[in-house]
Amino acid sequence: MPVDYSGTWDVVSNVNSEAYMVALGIDFATRKIASMLKPQKVIKQDGDCFIIRTFTTFRNYESSFKIGEEVKEVTKGLDNRTVQSVVNWKNDKLVCVQKGEKKNRGWTHWIQEDELHLELTCEDQVCKQIYKRTL
Repeated sequence: MPVDYSGTWDVVSNVNSEAYMVALGIDFATRKIASMLKPQKVIKQDGDCFIIRTFTTFRNYESSFKIGEEVKEVTKGLDNRTVQSVVNWKNDKLVCVQKGEKKNRGWTHWIQEDELHLELTCEDQVCKQIYKRTL
């Protein structure tokens, strides 16, 4: 049985987000605002179906997917690009590959003890975030 990611998670650590956003091509003003935000993730998992909502005081973002099924995703609120995303299990990790304009783009989620880890990649940059479960 896969890990249950369901819950509400608050960010406690965010490393290398500036360089990651530069790699995405996000403008200076948006990067400065984003660097001050404290995102909260609300994850609803039903077997291999997920809805991940990310909330901030600036913008919100929602992603929904089923493991193994490719979906067209518009990264509205991030860099506003259209990508083809597919998420698969790799052991207990959720690994997303996003094909589009930017190379080596995607993310990996995993739970370690009471923390939700997220690594976001774009080109040669990796942003590492850690969240604590709140509910």
